[in-house]
Amino acid sequence: MTIRRYITFYGWVQGVGFHYRAMHAAQLYGCSGWVRNEWDGSVAMEIQGEESQIDQVIAAIERGTYVRIEHIDSRSIPPVDGESGFRIE
Repeated sequence: MTIRRYITFYGWVQGVGFHYRAMHAAQLYGCSGWVRNEWDGSVAMEIQGEESQIDQVIAAIERGTYVRIEHIDSRSIPPVDGESGFRIE
């Protein structure tokens, strides 16, 4: 079942290759959506796919050499019909 999540990552997440790691992992695990920096130093992401795929993407991001996630806020939002690909905003 396809789900979509709005996720905010807090910690050492800007300027450490987070966007590219997220995009690569999303493509690898077949998810769609986007990722962007927020004004408060966090990173926001909307990601769509099977729950297990999304969990794999998050795990791949957490394994990043310079990424240090201190806290994650996540909530479910409605899926976007026909979305394909994952982009950096």
